[in-house]
Amino acid sequence: MQEHAESTTSGGKHSLLDGWNSPPNLVTYTRILLVIVFIILDIMAGDWGQADMGLRWTAAVLFIIAASTDKLDGWMARRYNQVTELGKLMDPIADKLLVCSALIIAALHHEIWWWVTILFLVREIGITLLRVMVVNKRGTVIAASNSGKYKTLFQCLGLGMLMVPLGSSWSWYLPITRAVIILALVLCLYSGGEYLAGVYGSGSRAASSRS
Repeated sequence: MQEHAESTTSGGKHSLLDGWNSPPNLVTYTRILLVIVFIILDIMAGDWGQADMGLRWTAAVLFIIAASTDKLDGWMARRYNQVTELGKLMDPIADKLLVCSALIIAALHHEIWWWVTILFLVREIGITLLRVMVVNKRGTVIAASNSGKYKTLFQCLGLGMLMVPLGSSWSWYLPITRAVIILALVLCLYSGGEYLAGVYGSGSRAASSRS
């Protein structure tokens, strides 16, 4: 993901559209398009791909490609010094759109439990909104913890495994897949707690230093 670094230029604020057509941003746009196509195909494929197995396999491939390239745009932006405000906004949107849509469709298809999807969504949306509030209030971003990075890894791994239409016929495959997703959920909630502690802990220390 692209770095949420503060601008070091001495001039005024950059326009949101500055660098809109930079290569890293073009990669982000492509990922968002892949996610939209993935959503359409996954819904059309039906539960476990029963409506159309070919569409399910295509959706699985698109999910894996989109998940595997989630670091590419950020790496390009840092490597070639092309970090933009638009990129910092669109990159996490692409990530959340991919994961949250996969979770919702999987629950609609009865492939995972709704309570798992709801807990994921509450954490992801809640922390994202809190992150925006912290940036607006303090002008800084609390870096992702190691548990948050592992959460993303196991989240994409588990959902990628779930997308491959083997779970309905291989009795050993589905339990392993769901175990990976539950592990991702544990890390998701734990990392969310770490973020909350970082936000309110730092706020309490700042208040104490002023008193």
